[in-house]
Amino acid sequence: MTMMMVMIADSLPVKTYRSTILSYTVSFCPVLPDGSRRMDDSHRPVPLFTSGARLPSILSLLILLCSLLPSASYAQDWVRTGSGLGVEKVRLAVPDFKPSSSDPQNDALLKTFNDTFWNDLDNSGVVELISKSFYPLQVPGQPPEVTFGVWNSPPPNAAMLAFGNLGVASGKLVVQGWLYDVKNTASPEVLGKQYTDVPSSDAARVIAHKFADEIIFRLGGGIPGIAESKVYFVSDRSGHKEIWVMDYDGSNQRQLTRLGSISLSPRISPDGSRLAFSSLTKGGWDILMFSLDLNRPVSFPRFGGGNFSPSWSPDGARLAFSSSRGGHSQIYICDASGGNLHAMTSGRGLGVSPVWNRKTGAQIAFVDDSTRLPQVYTMEADGTNQERMTDQGYAVDPSWSPNGQFLALAWKRNYGPGEPGSRDIYLMDIASKQWVQLTHDGGSHDSPSWSPDGRHIVFQSIRSGKEEIWMMLADGTKLHQLTFTGRNTQPNWSWK
Repeated sequence: MTMMMVMIADSLPVKTYRSTILSYTVSFCPVLPDGSRRMDDSHRPVPLFTSGARLPSILSLLILLCSLLPSASYAQDWVRTGSGLGVEKVRLAVPDFKPSSSDPQNDALLKTFNDTFWNDLDNSGVVELISKSFYPLQVPGQPPEVTFGVWNSPPPNAAMLAFGNLGVASGKLVVQGWLYDVKNTASPEVLGKQYTDVPSSDAARVIAHKFADEIIFRLGGGIPGIAESKVYFVSDRSGHKEIWVMDYDGSNQRQLTRLGSISLSPRISPDGSRLAFSSLTKGGWDILMFSLDLNRPVSFPRFGGGNFSPSWSPDGARLAFSSSRGGHSQIYICDASGGNLHAMTSGRGLGVSPVWNRKTGAQIAFVDDSTRLPQVYTMEADGTNQERMTDQGYAVDPSWSPNGQFLALAWKRNYGPGEPGSRDIYLMDIASKQWVQLTHDGGSHDSPSWSPDGRHIVFQSIRSGKEEIWMMLADGTKLHQLTFTGRNTQPNWSWK
């Protein structure tokens, strides 16, 4: 299907946005189960006074508090992903788009478009959607219909207004959309777009995704949205563990592989053309390759031994994976074609689950159990400078953030007989090794994977009673379930 996109205004004037749109004022420090706001044990509150001590003067107290500000600021700054989650969210009104023709297909297409558009913006993490109960009775479908006073003042008190129209005419679906800064009545237009496609539900969804991403790009600090990204995962709903794909929001789930065996660890290439995964074949566990362009498996060398957890380098030129071809599992690297195979680790422990630094491609994180329990390590891409990142417990499934600053991982910090708790998703700053827990309760959580914009994490969880795929913002908020049929595991988010 070919999408034709025509801009209503070929060149929009440069806008001067209010500071609330692009300001980055991070104040996130999650509350942990014990009620504290510490990042780790080194940030526990220190008592200011001992019993019997004389109460200091107000001036002395202020001086003491000021001396503590740098460390508090640091504790806040390290969780800033650079993706805009710390931005003061823009208040955005999004009335339903209006019909622009009388075609009988309009009603169904409008519902699909309006629902998808609203959900994309709601999931973005960069805007505060204003409840439609606060909207005036008359909503605009064209710029001349905008009455600024009813939008930029209470009850909606909106900063921005997204509106437009949709209709089928001459056998084509046409959508017009605008984003207005309703506080700037002299020059309100921030964005104007027109999209044309065949009149189908799929086309309406795609157009909604595209227009939502345009808005998120402008209100989210210039970071592209994720509405057109995909999530690859393992599902047993067909009777075998096969590789499936879905839209980022859980829609359009469809099966890719039909091998009738067990396939695991899908990893999409940076350009989205190839999918590497591990599968149980007649010869054992092999790395297989699936072409998205050809919609079928393509040839890839067999290395012998058990081969698992492939991971693409950011340039798509290399694959890292774990292999037992030399006796026990170590980390290996090969070219994208399977050539130039060589080992990166050679320790006494089992090396598994490699993942590249998605920004630089210069480092690899992996899991090693040489200290009896699996822990997360990092190393240079040539195998040097191996460094342990996790300090205790049972840590697996590292995933490197797009900005290269963080690792998401599944971690049970207190592991052993009689120890309470379950495996949760954590976020760790690479440089400082400080961490914060993102999930709480709800059973085990595993296999985190970052969204292309760095604002979201997808993961598997049994919090609904069985293994399903869930999504949340990278600060641990806004959890929602994506899969509901069968058992679904090991999600992998596309690079774009």
